[in-house]
Amino acid sequence: MLKGLLKTMRPKQWTKNVFVFAALIFDKKLLEPLWLGRTVAAFLLFCLISSTVYIINDLVDLEKDRAHPVKRKRPLPSGQLSPRVATLAAIIFSIVGVGLGFLLSVWFGVIISIYLLLMIAYSFKLKNLVIIDVMTIAAGFVLRVAGGVVAITVERFSPWLYVCMTLLALFMAIGKRRHELTLLAGDAGNHRAILEEYNIQFLDDMIGLVTSTTVIAYSLYTFSAPNLPLNHTMMLTIPFVLYGLFRYLYLVRVKGLGGAPEDLLLEDRPLLATFALFGLAAVAVLYLG
Repeated sequence: MLKGLLKTMRPKQWTKNVFVFAALIFDKKLLEPLWLGRTVAAFLLFCLISSTVYIINDLVDLEKDRAHPVKRKRPLPSGQLSPRVATLAAIIFSIVGVGLGFLLSVWFGVIISIYLLLMIAYSFKLKNLVIIDVMTIAAGFVLRVAGGVVAITVERFSPWLYVCMTLLALFMAIGKRRHELTLLAGDAGNHRAILEEYNIQFLDDMIGLVTSTTVIAYSLYTFSAPNLPLNHTMMLTIPFVLYGLFRYLYLVRVKGLGGAPEDLLLEDRPLLATFALFGLAAVAVLYLG
């Protein structure tokens, strides 16, 4: 049962919480132990709260997941984990996570509370509202970034990064919807009601719009943010962003993947290498430029 609970907490999806480190890295505080420690604490608390959300979501979708070709193997729909234990764990995790969040920082406690409430609203209602569903997912990533900002004392964090993170989150969320629609085909609406409101053409149009806007927003950041080197060397990271987006599109539209963005990042070697090279290049420009 404990193994089932851990699996329901989705450790693989904790990679999404690395957005918390955006403020630390881009505000040039990565090498300062105090701020690094506070950001790590913020990351761990977001892992705990996001796991709480996954547990609640699985409890809400229990009956639908039992009919899903993949999700029926999860601990709750398969019977490995009892709903009673899952409910108790969700209550304890939410109390501990929010409480420790306020100890880290009052504003961080507020942000992580908003995140929890927003995601609970998503599990019960917002995921059934067309367009609002993917925008809510994107808002969750923005709150992660904001949590990283208030966990430390920022001095040079550019608002452009909020825009870039929002667009990137939308890009992945829409890609996930496309994968679900393709995987479930004509039975999509029975597994996730909101899929009846989408079709492949509409999702592809959304992906195209978000992709181009992401490239423009990040490009503007590289030469207009006040904390970057005056020689505009941050523009050298743009090719990594382009390749990463193109690679992800290739995996979604050619290979039919994208249902689990965290799996693509961890398992697709070219995508993982691109992410690592982008990180190294950005750190080099910020800290050595």
